[in-house]
Amino acid sequence: MNDVFKALADPTRRAILEMLRAREMTAGDIADCFTLAKPTLSGHLAVLLAADLVHRERIGTTLVYHLKLSVLEEAWLRLASTMRLGKSDPSCSTDTAPASPSR
Repeated sequence: MNDVFKALADPTRRAILEMLRAREMTAGDIADCFTLAKPTLSGHLAVLLAADLVHRERIGTTLVYHLKLSVLEEAWLRLASTMRLGKSDPSCSTDTAPASPSR
């Protein structure tokens, strides 16, 4: 799951995901939307693939990228669950902090 949040931390990768939300795209289609060097864009796509946020499909000689919404949904649900558990954890409550020793 850390790979997902690492991938989402970068604004360029978030922009790529937003574009893929609208439609599947080739690497060339994605590159046309940015002024990035090809190796830089390839690096971003590799991070998204490693995090399983996108799926790459070969159609003939073309690589087509698709957004994998299920992974984003799972990450969101896990984050929401973690935050909810953190707030309800009595060991983290300020009411249960040990009293300071009196003098």
